[in-house]
Amino acid sequence: MEYDLTVIIPCYNEELLLEESVRQIENILNKTIYKYELLFIDDNSKDKTRELIKKIANGNADRRFFFHEKNVGRGGTVVDGIKAARGKIVGFLDIDLEVYAHYIPSMVSAIEQGYDVATGYRFCSVKMDTFDRDISSRIYHMITRFYLKIPLNDTETGYKFFNKEKIMPVIEKTKDKRWFWDTEIMAISYFENLKIVEIPCLFLRRKDKKSSVSLFHDSWEYLVDVIRFKSRLKNEGYYKISR
Repeated sequence: MEYDLTVIIPCYNEELLLEESVRQIENILNKTIYKYELLFIDDNSKDKTRELIKKIANGNADRRFFFHEKNVGRGGTVVDGIKAARGKIVGFLDIDLEVYAHYIPSMVSAIEQGYDVATGYRFCSVKMDTFDRDISSRIYHMITRFYLKIPLNDTETGYKFFNKEKIMPVIEKTKDKRWFWDTEIMAISYFENLKIVEIPCLFLRRKDKKSSVSLFHDSWEYLVDVIRFKSRLKNEGYYKISR
C-alpha cells in the first residue's frame, strides 16, 4: 500500500512516555487528509518499550515495527526507518515531544510545496534548570554555522521530514550511526543543493526527563566529530561547489 506519509518513531527505553506521545501524534495526524503509517524502530531497549510497541501496533497494517538486536544509535535507527518507509514523505521526531507533534502538518506541507527537507528550528527553551543542555546546543549551532559554513540554525534537532525520493541518495552518503548523523544529513543535503526549510518550533524541556548531557565532554566530542567531517567534505570536493 502507498502512503502519503511515514512517521518514524525511534525508540530507546521509552516505556514511560511512549503510549501518551503516540496518542498525541495520532490525534494530530487523524485531523489531516494524509494517508499515513507509523513506523516504530526500537534500538534494543532494556525496558518494556518493545512490549508497548507490540500493544500499540496490535496487528494494524498502518503501524509497523522493527527491533534491533543490538544498539546501533539514533542515526542508524532513523536510516533504517527511512529505507523501510512506504510514504512519499518520510520523517521522524523525538518521542519525548519536547517539540510538539502539531508541527508535523507544517513539515509535510513544506515538502508538498517543493522543499526536499523540512526541519524544526527550536527557538525557545522554557526551563531554568537546563543551563548545561542549552549552552551545549548553542555551542553546536555555532560550530556548525561558522566552521562547516552551513547557513542553518539548528541541524541537531530531532524533528526532520524529507521527500523520500530526494533524500535517499543523501542517506547513502552518511556514515555516522549516532547523534552526529543529524549534522551529517543536513550538511550533505545543503551541499547537494537540496531545498531546505527550517520551521520555527517552540521547544519545551520536559521536567520529568533527566539530562544525559555532559557540557564539556559532549561539546569536545562534537568538535572532534565536526573536524573529521569537514576534512571528509573537503576530500569529497564539497567545498569546491559554488552555492
